[in-house]
Amino acid sequence: MKKLLILVMACYGLNARSQQLNESRNFLYFYSDSTVYAQKIRLRPDLTGGWSLRADSRRIPVSQVKFFNNQDGFFANTRKLSLLGEASFAERIIEGKLNLYQEVIYDDVLMEGEYYGFRDYRRQAVNNRMFINKGYSDLKRVNYRNLNEVMADNPKSLALLRRYRNTKITGIAMYVAAGAAIIASGVSLMSEGKQVGTTFGGMPKYADRSYTGSFVLLGLGAGLSLGGFLVGESGKKNIERAIDNYNR
Repeated sequence: MKKLLILVMACYGLNARSQQLNESRNFLYFYSDSTVYAQKIRLRPDLTGGWSLRADSRRIPVSQVKFFNNQDGFFANTRKLSLLGEASFAERIIEGKLNLYQEVIYDDVLMEGEYYGFRDYRRQAVNNRMFINKGYSDLKRVNYRNLNEVMADNPKSLALLRRYRNTKITGIAMYVAAGAAIIASGVSLMSEGKQVGTTFGGMPKYADRSYTGSFVLLGLGAGLSLGGFLVGESGKKNIERAIDNYNR
């Protein structure tokens, strides 16, 4: 019982520390759950070809930083979700009970003075390359399993997720059918017609062929491929609807 009480108090202390963060100020939030506030926080390239953070005049290795907040927005380190363990950052584009992050690319060319900005930055539709979390917890990739787990307490959001899964399955089935139709069209175009005899030189003689069926299959494949893309894109909107509903 005593150990349980200590564990509860420790969790409460961590949550309390997280809740006390002042996001109107610039700060670095470390993997150690400690926080450093600064007047100016800048992300800039270092001599090794990687990136480092500058909190005023102090250099901070990005590998130590879990989140940072500056004049450009609130960013999370995606290093732990990278196959190579490289440090990169995702910007929080939806804030609430469930946060959504979009990965951004910094340009290593100076824009103004000592400022490095985003490269071709724009808000994207919700997709599987994005990340989610609650509060200041670790990031998770946006996929059905992770979303279903974090939204388990909201039936309406779960219903929207099921719609997303169903449209994704439909889209995959349409892509498979499209591939089969295109392959069949190619086989039909390359196949020889029915032999009806031989020429005077003994060479096989084939009947005239109609390519209508081949082109019909090709058109069907193209249509199914486009349909699979459109169904998949429309289904992704249900992810954003599920997150918005969860945050109400």
